[in-house]
Amino acid sequence: MDWKHLDSARRDAGAIEVDLIEAYAQGKINRRNFVKRGTVIGLSVPFMGGIIAACGGSSDGGGDTGAGEPGTTSASGGSTPAAGGGTAGGTLTIANQKPSGPLDPIAMQDLGSYNLLAQSFEFLVGLNDEGDIGPTMLATDWTPNDDGSVWTFTLREGVKWQDGSDFTSADVAATMDRLVASNNAAIAGVFEEGAVDASDPLTAVFTLTASNGNLPYLVSVFNAQSVITPASYEAGSTLDGMPNGTGPWKLDSYDPSTGAIFSRSETYWGEAPLLDSVNYQVFADIGGTGVTAMQGGSVDAIQQFSVVGGEGLLDSGDFTVLTPPSAAHREIWMKCDTGQFSDPRVRQALALTFNRQAMVDQLFTGRANIGNDHVFADFLPFFDASAVPQRERDIEMAKQLLSDAGFEGGISAQLNCGDLQEIPDLANIIVADAAEAGFTLTVNVESQDTFYGNQWCPAEPADPPCSGAAELGIVDYGHRPVPDTFLNAALKTGGVWNSSQYMNPEYDSTFEDYQRAVTIEDQTAAATSLATILNEEVPIGMAYFYDYLSGHSSSVTGMQVTALGHTFVQKASKS
Repeated sequence: MDWKHLDSARRDAGAIEVDLIEAYAQGKINRRNFVKRGTVIGLSVPFMGGIIAACGGSSDGGGDTGAGEPGTTSASGGSTPAAGGGTAGGTLTIANQKPSGPLDPIAMQDLGSYNLLAQSFEFLVGLNDEGDIGPTMLATDWTPNDDGSVWTFTLREGVKWQDGSDFTSADVAATMDRLVASNNAAIAGVFEEGAVDASDPLTAVFTLTASNGNLPYLVSVFNAQSVITPASYEAGSTLDGMPNGTGPWKLDSYDPSTGAIFSRSETYWGEAPLLDSVNYQVFADIGGTGVTAMQGGSVDAIQQFSVVGGEGLLDSGDFTVLTPPSAAHREIWMKCDTGQFSDPRVRQALALTFNRQAMVDQLFTGRANIGNDHVFADFLPFFDASAVPQRERDIEMAKQLLSDAGFEGGISAQLNCGDLQEIPDLANIIVADAAEAGFTLTVNVESQDTFYGNQWCPAEPADPPCSGAAELGIVDYGHRPVPDTFLNAALKTGGVWNSSQYMNPEYDSTFEDYQRAVTIEDQTAAATSLATILNEEVPIGMAYFYDYLSGHSSSVTGMQVTALGHTFVQKASKS
C-alpha cells in the first residue's frame, strides 16, 4: 500500500471522492466497482489508475479502468472492434423495433423510438468502452459538490446543431426543464424547473432538490428521454417534424410503416462516420420477421432478438452476437389498490408459483440470471446478495396464502402482455405454473401499438398516472445501469409508470434515502431495505434479468449497442 500517494489523493479530493477511495483501500468494494463508481462521480482514468496502483493493483489503465470512445471493446461488451482503416462509404441496413408512437424525445416509451432519436440527438453523458457511462458525448467531465446536491458539467467546445447554430448550456437547461414538466421517469423529484444554471455557455450547473449520488446516469444515454434537444424545441415536437441534432447522423426521411434513413452529418463535432448512410427498417415482430430478414441477408444488423426464435443467428458463423451489460427484465405487475391482487398474500402466492430456473432455461437457454422480485441486479456496487433470501417455488405455500386471503376456490384473471419477443411464451409458462396453486389465468396478447395505452398505462384516467391499467400484466423494461428509473417510475406512489398502483409510505421514504445516498455504505443500506420491502410486498413479480442480444453480419465492424436498444454506428464500416 502506497500510503504517501493515497494521502496525497485524499488531500486533493472532495468528501464523496475520499469516501470512495477509503472504501476501495479497505477492501469494501472491488476494482471493477471502484472504477464504476469513480466514473459516476467524475474521477479521471489516470486518477483511478493511480489509486489502484497505490493499493497494489496494476496502474496500466487497461481492462475496467478504460473510458474511451465507443466501438473498441469485445463483442461480449456490446461492441465489435472499431473499423479503423475500414472501408469508407456504403449504407448499413439495420432491423429496428417498430416505434409504438411518434418520434417525440420526451414522450417516447419503446426501444424502437429510443434508437432512432439517438442517431441525431446526443446525451449529456455518453457511453464508454465497457458499456457504462463515459465522457464521450456532450459533457467532457462532471463533478459533484461535497454532499452531491450540486453537479457541474463541463460541455464540449465547438459543437454545432445540424442547422448551423451553436450548442450551449442553454440547450441543456431547456431540455431539463422539459423533462421536469413531463415528470420524466428518471429525474422526477431529483431537480425542479430552473435547476440548471446556464450563465456560462460551456458549463451546466445542476442544483438538485436534495443530494443524489447517481445524477450522471440520470442524464445519460441510459435515460433515453434525456437526449439534448435545442432550446427552441417545444413539447410535442418530433425528430421527423424538426430534423436536427448534434450527433453523427441527420434524418433524411421517416415512414412509420417502413423506417428511417439517415445520412452522415456534416456538422458533427467528432470524427466523421465512414458510412454514407444508415437505413433503419422497422419490424412489428423484430424477433420473427426481423430475424428472418437478418438470416436472409436483407439487413446487415438487428437491434435485438431473443434466444427463442433466434437460434439460427446464435448458431451462425456469419453472425456476430453482441451482448452489452444488461439489467433488462420483464415486470409482472399486479394491481395493489383494488381487486383480487390488493392483498399482498395473493401477490406472494403468484410469485411462489414461478419456476424461475425453468424460465431461464426454456426462454433463454441459460442466457439470463434469476430474479428475486425486486429490481436490484447483482452487478451493482451496492447490491448485497445475502440480504434477501431467494424466493423458491412453493406450491403448497402458495395455496395456503390464497386460502388465508379468502380465495380457497382460487383466482381467475386475465394476464395481459404485448407481442414482443419471448413475452407471450413467458405468459404461457406463468399460466401453466400458477394453475397448480389455483390460479386460472388466461393470456391476452396485444400488438405493441395498442398494449401500452390499453393495458399497461392508459392516458385516461391519468390521476394518478396508470390508474386505468389492467389488474395483471407483463411489461418490458430495458437496461439501466442503476435502478433509479424502475424504483421511481414504476414503484413510487404516483410514479409515471406505476401500473401496479403501489402506494407504500415506507417504500417512498426509503427510496428518498436511496436517492440521497452518496456513499457506497449508505447506498447499500438503502438498496437492501428497498429490496426487502419489494420482495415482501410483491407489487411486481420479477423472475429474471436477461442477456440482451443484438448483432450484425460478419461483414460489419465497429458497431456498439446498449441493452436499452441503441445501435451506435458512427465508427462502423461494412465490407
